[in-house]
Amino acid sequence: MCNCVHLNKIFNIKIIIARTTMGQWFNLLVCALIVLKAQAGFNVSITYVENAVAKGAVCLDGSPPAYHFDKGFGAGINNWLVHIDGGAWCNNVEDCSKRRDSSYGSSKHMVKEANFTGILSNEQKFNPDFYDWNRVRVRYCDGASFTGDVEAVNPETNLHFRGARVFEAVMEDLLAKGMKNAQNAILTGCSAGGLTSILHCDNFRALFPVDTRVKCFADAGYFVNAKDVSGESHIEEFYKQVVALHGSAKHLPASCTSRLSPGLCFFPENVAGQIKTPLFIINSAYDSWQISNILVPEDADPKGAWSSCKVDIKTCSSTQLQTMQGFRVQFLNALAGLGNSSSRGMFVDSCYTHCRTDYQETWFSADSPVLDKTPIAKAVGDWYYDRSPFQKIDCPYPCNPLPESCF
Repeated sequence: MCNCVHLNKIFNIKIIIARTTMGQWFNLLVCALIVLKAQAGFNVSITYVENAVAKGAVCLDGSPPAYHFDKGFGAGINNWLVHIDGGAWCNNVEDCSKRRDSSYGSSKHMVKEANFTGILSNEQKFNPDFYDWNRVRVRYCDGASFTGDVEAVNPETNLHFRGARVFEAVMEDLLAKGMKNAQNAILTGCSAGGLTSILHCDNFRALFPVDTRVKCFADAGYFVNAKDVSGESHIEEFYKQVVALHGSAKHLPASCTSRLSPGLCFFPENVAGQIKTPLFIINSAYDSWQISNILVPEDADPKGAWSSCKVDIKTCSSTQLQTMQGFRVQFLNALAGLGNSSSRGMFVDSCYTHCRTDYQETWFSADSPVLDKTPIAKAVGDWYYDRSPFQKIDCPYPCNPLPESCF
């Protein structure tokens, strides 16, 4: 058996350079090829929702929304999994203008084919419970987790804040392609897409008959309202600006906006408890994006004291680790907003990473993170099919030996 070097999510390959023999280098190469082949998945062509333009359901630049769709087969022909891409948010005209000219704001800049792996894989050995389902990857192009809806368009910027309309148009297109006949359905997503799956969970459920099994799960989408290391409420102010710019208030859960200001209703801790649809949270208590952008945004670290630590948790000082342990406590306190209903599931580990479901290595492989000897894919599958509940929180870093895929 080869001792493979960890290949971190394909695009961030870590290679340890050391004195090795030719045989060891050959072994390394073989292992790398094996892992890359396992993660390669397959490509699926893009579909543009052209008729959405007439409804004003468009990306930031006015182009049509888009998704990638691989049809189900066999026993999964009437089962649907809709995965929402991530990609942060934009909170002002300048940032949204930059986003407008990229694949995160325009379908004109999107690749024509997208790789399907992890939870989107069509092979049972890589995706045991959902491999034969209809699997959809929705491209993210609005900058507000599909909540925005502003009618007016400034001709000088040509920015269209229409994310909520985009979500509705894409769902209508999928319903017409067979999703209306779903026996089982899932709404999920990564990062900002994970937040989308929380905010739109009950809306998604409402698309189906009462006898359809519908559930949602969010991957790295449980963003918490924590102060940064300088004591400022950076993320709270940021979300307030996102919601105001995009006109999101009317598309956020009324169960929250009736109690709190709209910006606070972008935080799952204020929304999740009122969601009626079964919901599963996959998250790290040391989520690398949240550490880098909520706990230690650039403005809170002008001298760059956290630069190395934010890249690799193994380089953090004891003081920095203590601060991160404090963040973990805040995260777990926020997670209490999910409630303890049996319809809720959670897989909260101590990895220093962000998003796991759309990477084969972390979704389901020999090196996947596990809690109670259970990898993420099995935990989610058991919960979805009511085989067994799953609500596990890992001990603090670094007490539990973690696989290299965690970093």
